[in-house]
Amino acid sequence: MNFRNRLQTLVDAPAFSRFIIVLIVLNAISLGLETWPAAMAAAGGFLLWFDRTALIVFTIEIGLRLWAHRGDFFRDPWSIFDFSIVAIAWLPASGPLAVLRALRILRVLRLMSIVPQMKKVVGALLYALPGMGSILAVLLLLYYVAAVMATNLFGAEFPDWFGSIGASMFSLFQIMTLESWSMGIVRPVMEVYPLAWAFFVPFIVITTFAVLNLFIALVVNSMQSLQEETARNFATEATLAHDERVALHRQLDDISAQIQQLRSSLRVTAE
Repeated sequence: MNFRNRLQTLVDAPAFSRFIIVLIVLNAISLGLETWPAAMAAAGGFLLWFDRTALIVFTIEIGLRLWAHRGDFFRDPWSIFDFSIVAIAWLPASGPLAVLRALRILRVLRLMSIVPQMKKVVGALLYALPGMGSILAVLLLLYYVAAVMATNLFGAEFPDWFGSIGASMFSLFQIMTLESWSMGIVRPVMEVYPLAWAFFVPFIVITTFAVLNLFIALVVNSMQSLQEETARNFATEATLAHDERVALHRQLDDISAQIQQLRSSLRVTAE
């Protein structure tokens, strides 16, 4: 086994992945502590040193994976994601780019590319994106219609909430999330327009309890479909492996038979 194969075995080993997971979690904790003045006053130097050390280790890890996998590294979307996260962390975070210091916490997202369970969830979300687009289009259409109606119905008396289509869409979004929708918006509107409930109640039922639940159903269905597809792929690979083993056994039997025939021929020749 050459050095590259040994390196590939190392970076793909479960123990190596567990080490990186632990380091990511510890780095996430240290980044959180850096936002706490008391922690920075007590151990600010150590926290900054650990953050820099973790970044160096992550960079070495990415370098080892690049060396081990070569061109195959950039064929894996998760590897590209890891490379981008580490590259962003090396951007200068001083002067006008000081805001980039906040992007360091993005390293925690690397857990999604290492932990298999998280990868399944993200894969299901990506698998559901086409269907989500259709549901989002329906939701935006309902929003637009409701915003135009709300502006025409309530804009004159409540310009802060429904004075324009933009204000109406923001107010309707607050209502859809059920955040202070009753006492904050709907009941004050009903004091002027007693029948306003006939507009707001169907809107809540359609958007909150119907359309948004479709997102949940779509994600759950995508996870189930993705799991079934993975199971089918495993079954197909198992079948192929079984067929290959059967063919190999047959070849070995043929070779054994030929060897026996050759031995018999040699014995006859010797006699």
